[in-house]
Amino acid sequence: MGNDYSDRVCDPAETFDRVRPYLSVFGVTRVARHTGLDKIGIPVWCAYTPNSRSIVVAQGKGLTDADARTSAVMEALERVVAGDPAVEIFIDTAENLRAAGRAFDPLYGLIAAGRDDIRPDEEVEWVGGADLVSGRDVFVPLEAVLLDRTRQSRFWMSSDGLASGNIRQEAVLHGLLERVERDAHSLWRVSGQKARHQACVDPESFDDPALDALVGRITAAGLELRLFDITSDTGIPCFLAYLGPRGTATAGNLRFVEVTSGCGAHPSAVRAAIRAVTEAAQSRLTYIGGARDDVYAETFRRALPESTRRAFLAAPRSVTKPVACADTPIEALLGNAVSGVKKAGVRSVIAVPLARADLPFAVVKVLVPDLENPDGERARRFGPRALSKAISS
Repeated sequence: MGNDYSDRVCDPAETFDRVRPYLSVFGVTRVARHTGLDKIGIPVWCAYTPNSRSIVVAQGKGLTDADARTSAVMEALERVVAGDPAVEIFIDTAENLRAAGRAFDPLYGLIAAGRDDIRPDEEVEWVGGADLVSGRDVFVPLEAVLLDRTRQSRFWMSSDGLASGNIRQEAVLHGLLERVERDAHSLWRVSGQKARHQACVDPESFDDPALDALVGRITAAGLELRLFDITSDTGIPCFLAYLGPRGTATAGNLRFVEVTSGCGAHPSAVRAAIRAVTEAAQSRLTYIGGARDDVYAETFRRALPESTRRAFLAAPRSVTKPVACADTPIEALLGNAVSGVKKAGVRSVIAVPLARADLPFAVVKVLVPDLENPDGERARRFGPRALSKAISS
């Protein structure tokens, strides 16, 4: 069943076999199955890179062990590559680039808190990417695509939009869908409570066997699921899943870590919902396993936000048009996603290739400046889309 729901150009098991010889080369020392640490049974695997320049533990989830294992190692590889990307760098000023007629984006929306924007006459390191909207080559600051926490950066450092795949188009699709998902989640969060709760949907109304199986595991484990359709004006289906103890809506004194969430975006609504639910299950194992080096002790002492508890008061409605999960070529899925963000007013989708061309996998950083970003220490917390949504709500 799992392979029917995969967007990889070859199945997850074959993808793992392709990259396996490179794991030790890129510092991946161990791959582990974490599924059994929780009572749900939704597959979650981890890959460990002890000398990583960002986080040591990468995680992966899926409908099958093969899905989750491959997801974990691909995330580990993309993070390692982004720590020391194989890119051509040149140094110049923004005003010189403009004078030469070269397209560039200084990515002011990703400037870190307390840091200044790039000055027009300031020399910085630039790397090249391809804009999927205009078809032009576009240059962006090197620091905006790096994921190297061993160095200081003017830019907010994040894996948002960082993705890998068997081929570049596969990687770009995954990176773009992550940007769409983060944008939709930001817009949903700044909406009023009534609008948020009205977005609650019944996962069983999709009438999909894989999604039904996930819900069955969650129910059997004594847990409760709330699924929200947070699709934005891109029209690309996006869902948010909350996973908590039974009776969360009326429970008191719950901790932050007792209710986990996950988001997923995909041109197929079913696949988007599955991604959200499996991500919420993965988040549970993040806290249960305690291995992630970016989760600190104070996280386990935080109280559950009241807005999260109240989300379980939402009454699920049936989806109006259950969408079957059909096989669609990567090129068509990517074209669909690009068309969706263009419809929402996005002016550029910049894909920056980061991995060597001779590798059997691709890594890209996808930058979509017009979309909202997730939480982070940025000089500009929200963009125009979130501010407009908050005002209208």
